Amino acid sequence: MTRPWKTLASFAAIAAAFCAPAAQAWEAQAPTPASTAPAAPGYTMPSTQVWDLASDNGEVYRIFVSAPAGGEAPEDGYPVLYVLDGNAYFASFAQARWVQEYLPVGKSIVVGVGYPGDEAWDVRRLNDFTAPLLDPPPRQWRELAKYKSGARREFLDFLTGKLRTEIGRRYPTDPDRHSLFGHSLGGLFALYALYERPQAFHSIVAASPSMEWNEQGILDDERAFTARLAGGKIGKTSRLMVVVGDRDVDDDPEPARALVERLDRLSGHGLRVRLHRYPEEIHVSVPARSVTDVLRFAFEIR
Repeated sequence: MTRPWKTLASFAAIAAAFCAPAAQAWEAQAPTPASTAPAAPGYTMPSTQVWDLASDNGEVYRIFVSAPAGGEAPEDGYPVLYVLDGNAYFASFAQARWVQEYLPVGKSIVVGVGYPGDEAWDVRRLNDFTAPLLDPPPRQWRELAKYKSGARREFLDFLTGKLRTEIGRRYPTDPDRHSLFGHSLGGLFALYALYERPQAFHSIVAASPSMEWNEQGILDDERAFTARLAGGKIGKTSRLMVVVGDRDVDDDPEPARALVERLDRLSGHGLRVRLHRYPEEIHVSVPARSVTDVLRFAFEIR
């Protein structure tokens, strides 16, 4: 079954099919105003900045930052949370951080990593968050074969390299406390980041991870990571939190539970993992529901 919030292609097609006719009908019935009022200015969230940054291979990303506006930074610098799909999710995390700025959890930096434009999701996420689509593609993914996929390593290089360097140049950051949040395909990427570079982040949150991608190919990455960790080839590793909604009909919560159970067996090798299940949440509502839990997990000191 196609999951419209996982790919911009499907989401945009559905939006065009259902929203455009409704909008045209409303415009036909709506009265013409006697005069056109000047457009009101858009809302700008306090303590935020937005700028674009190109990766080494020329891909341009829109970077959203929420940081304390004043006061002295911690001696070691601020901890940082990188939020994937920044166009969609940055505002929720930024607002929660801002209103708690007087608390320890608010003395931090949230970095949304998104794309130029005003859409919530961009089809480029498919390329950034995934391994190459199988050839031939699985039946449920055939419609995506026309889009690029498979640049997850390059995107991880950007997150841990050029972007992290630029954030450190602009803000006082703690080099040992960088965390990552990703949802859906972004959650799949978050798991890949743990398996591929287990020391790159202090904490990782995988929200409703789309582990079904490529016939669950992420399980191969998991097995390789498990063997390396159990074999003593990895030192300190990221902490992991998996969050999922119990009413998510597209990502059954049971695979997430089974994942956490498997990884929890590695606790003797230093891996710390936890699971948060939200009884009333569906796939698309999990990120908003999890904001406070994610901030606490990313910024708590343990």
